[in-house]
Amino acid sequence: MSHTPESTRSAWSTRVDGDDDVALNRSTAPSFDALLAARLAQVGTPAGLAATTALGGAGAAVVAASLFSGKTLSRRGLMKGAAASAALAAGAGAVGTALAPASARAAESASTLTFPPLPHGYDETSHVADGYEIQTLIRWGDPVVAGAPDFDPLKQSAAAQAQQFGYNNDFVAFMPLPVGSDNSDHGLLCVNHEYTNPHLMFPGIGDGEIDKLTKDQVDIEMAAHGHAVIEIRRDGTTWRVVPDSPLNRRFTALSTDFAITGPAAGSDRLKTSADATGTKVIGTVNNCAGGKTPWGTILFAEENFHGYFMGDVEQTAEAENYKRLGVGGGRYAWGKFHDRFDVEKEPNEANRFGWMVEYDPYDPNSVPKKRTTLGRFKHEGATTVVNKDGHVVVYAGDDQRFEYVYRFVTAGTFNPDDRAANMDLLDEGTLSVARFNDDGTLDWLPLVFGQGPLTPDNGFNDQGDVMIDVRKAADLLGATPMDRPEDVEPNPVNGVIYALMTNNTKRKDDQLNAVNTRAANRHGHVVEIIPPGTAADGDGANADHAADTFTWDIFLMAGDPSKPEDGARYGGDVGPDGWLSCPDNVAFDSKGRIWIATDGGPKSGIADGVWAADVSGPGRALTRRFYACPRGAELCGPEFTPDDSAYFAAVQHPADEKDSTFDNPSTRWPDFDDSLPPRPAVQVIVKTGGGAIG
Repeated sequence: MSHTPESTRSAWSTRVDGDDDVALNRSTAPSFDALLAARLAQVGTPAGLAATTALGGAGAAVVAASLFSGKTLSRRGLMKGAAASAALAAGAGAVGTALAPASARAAESASTLTFPPLPHGYDETSHVADGYEIQTLIRWGDPVVAGAPDFDPLKQSAAAQAQQFGYNNDFVAFMPLPVGSDNSDHGLLCVNHEYTNPHLMFPGIGDGEIDKLTKDQVDIEMAAHGHAVIEIRRDGTTWRVVPDSPLNRRFTALSTDFAITGPAAGSDRLKTSADATGTKVIGTVNNCAGGKTPWGTILFAEENFHGYFMGDVEQTAEAENYKRLGVGGGRYAWGKFHDRFDVEKEPNEANRFGWMVEYDPYDPNSVPKKRTTLGRFKHEGATTVVNKDGHVVVYAGDDQRFEYVYRFVTAGTFNPDDRAANMDLLDEGTLSVARFNDDGTLDWLPLVFGQGPLTPDNGFNDQGDVMIDVRKAADLLGATPMDRPEDVEPNPVNGVIYALMTNNTKRKDDQLNAVNTRAANRHGHVVEIIPPGTAADGDGANADHAADTFTWDIFLMAGDPSKPEDGARYGGDVGPDGWLSCPDNVAFDSKGRIWIATDGGPKSGIADGVWAADVSGPGRALTRRFYACPRGAELCGPEFTPDDSAYFAAVQHPADEKDSTFDNPSTRWPDFDDSLPPRPAVQVIVKTGGGAIG
């Protein structure tokens, strides 16, 4: 793999994400100096302060990180200035090891991972570690439903696209067949289609030239958004799509009916000229990540919905709400041809997006439901765990700079013996937002109408208003602004929640807080959120996910450890190819090891891809590269089969680089056919000769 200089997208792109300089949270945060002083005061001795000063540079950074970890540094450890890294590892427990400067420690050889590391690089195709094989399973335009036409890039239509695999595959879930089984050879693959790149979909269109798009092309874009369900089967060592399965289906932004449920359903603020009830809506957009429920349904997110709406929000009664979310000034041309995407013509339509959707993949007639109990914001995804008391807990992140981490706890309990009894479990419960404290604790702050500032005096007239204006409610409660929270996912083995902060280059020195300690954080970091009851031996069975107070820790600080300005921290020396940038999505294998997918590596001259690491023991936070994307692409939707024998990787927006277009792309991955454009695709990775991945 050849290296390339830093690669960036063009200045204007239809990609709409948390990097947009709109509607930033203006909440104030205590300065880093103040937080550091507070934590040092808890150490409690002048000797400790002197030792911290003596460490200087990287050593002081490690002290700061360890102080913010919630674990106490010993006085003896602080005094060992010359051996700062080792002392911190001993005095701060696991986090001291995780955050030791990579250059200060010998390379660990005790990782439980056995695959050889894949080198960094950047080229036109995808790569996987030696000993593994890649199969392309399904690509943009491939038939999904029975009777769908074959893909013809020069003869596209909305009707055809609505039956074909959509664009920019993101979240991937493998749901075994039959329902309730752990079959790893046959199942349903449920895949999001987040957004479109018209300059890579259609000839003659440059990046940002939405004014050139025709109504037919806009309708194709709308049909290429949404979600797909495809039945897949493994024959020997080869995976294939079952083309005529009655379970195969598509959801689109153009024509699929969605129900709206929960406290905001029926609100006057959700009523439109097309729906006087405020309980149903056509379509879904910007479907990023998602999750699976214990009863076998799928959750998928509506993330950066704001960019689909045109018009002047000041002309609506929702101006404050829309400005907080960045609605208006759309980056798509949909409002030119569909009035509902123009806020001046349909002022409430944008309130009907920004939710989590639930549906049953095993029932092809199930109606997808937008669950308003989970709040309206730029959802990255939503992941679930059954608490020890039977309540179901959902974790989620709001993917924009300075936004928040959320938790939802159901009012009812999960019934493992009656699947149907759980189907509306997510319609009642309590949504809370996280406040990360500088002493290493975390408080969950309930977002409940009538409690604290969530009253009519502040514009909230019922629980529906709180859910529609969740960001405003979280601001008022004093939640902690984060560095773009993406996946927030519980590890099924140890019970710890891993929250991925992808980056925040806008954070300034006076906006630092206990859990976001780098100004201009271009590489991101991974936070551990630890429920009470989590066992020291890594058993999460007794973790209390419904408790009011947790603790938190830092798992890693991404970046290049050879560059002091990056402030990178791993579990040790990860070598020249083990470091990563911009953690985005995450999966866990059956051993509880973390597999991190990235979005932003090309800005550092490396391809995005997948890195894996142990979460405990000598291999903790020693990341190792497993998979690399083709140029211009990011890696989404990491997912394993139940037996870890197959790993699904969704490669999104290949060739999305400056001056790369349908007519002249920087790669024609995955087909490498001059008659075909680059095509987002889902690949499946297997071990040569079979066996568990890792």
